[in-house]
Amino acid sequence: MTNGTATITLSAHNLCRHYGSHIAVNGVHLELKRGEVLGLLGPNGAGKTTTMRMLTGNLAPSAGHIKICGIDLLEKPQEAKTHLGFLPEIPPLYQEMTIDEYLLFAAKLHRVDQSMISAALNLAKQRCGLEDRSKYLISTLSKGFQQRVGIAQAIIHNPDVIILDEPTVGLDPNQIREIRSLIRELGTVSSVILSTHILPEVEAVCDRVQIMHKGGLVFDETLTGLQQQGIQLEAAFTQLTHSDE
Repeated sequence: MTNGTATITLSAHNLCRHYGSHIAVNGVHLELKRGEVLGLLGPNGAGKTTTMRMLTGNLAPSAGHIKICGIDLLEKPQEAKTHLGFLPEIPPLYQEMTIDEYLLFAAKLHRVDQSMISAALNLAKQRCGLEDRSKYLISTLSKGFQQRVGIAQAIIHNPDVIILDEPTVGLDPNQIREIRSLIRELGTVSSVILSTHILPEVEAVCDRVQIMHKGGLVFDETLTGLQQQGIQLEAAFTQLTHSDE
C-alpha cells in the first residue's frame, strides 16, 4: 500500500492517440506511486490496449507526455525503459529455449550488467517460483508456468514500473491464485499497472482502480475508498460503461 509521500514512478499527462478521424485515447492522465498496484479496467474498445502501448513506448502518442521515474519516455526512450518491465497479453516466449536460456536472452536485451546477470536470473526465478525448472524447455511448461516465465522476463532488470496486460487469461483457478499472489508481492517493491477485464482480479490485488470508457478515464478511486463509500466495483463499472453494450 502507498502513502502520501511515496515516490511517483510513472506519470502520463493529456495522453491522446488519433487514427485519422478516430480518437482512440483522449486526454488520459495517470500517476503511479511506488508500492502501488493500479487496476486499469474497461470494456473492449475503451482504449486500454492503446494506452498500454503508449505507456510502454511501443506506440507514440499523438499528444501528451509520459515520464518513467522522471525520465521522458519520448525524449530518452532507452533510459526510461531501463525502469520499465512489460508483460503483453501474449508473452514473447521462445518455446525451443530453456527457462535459463530465455531469461539470459531477456537480461541481455534489458542491458543487465554482465557481472549482475547470474544474480538477476536467480532473483527473477526465485520471485516467480521457477528455481526448480531452470533447465525445462518452455514448450513443456503448463500455461501457468509459461506466464510465470513471462513475468520473470519483465522483472529480470529489477524495474521500478511493471505493466501487465491480462496476466491471468486462460489460466485455471489454482494458477490464477498463484499469479495474483505474485502480483501482490511485486507491488510491495515496485509499481504495477494491471490491465484486465476481470473485476474480481482488481478487487483481489489492486490498491486503486481506473476505468476507461470511449478513450477517456471516467473513474479513479482507491479500493479502500470504494469500501468506505459502500460502492460496489461491478455496479460502478456497469453504470459508467453500459452504453458500450
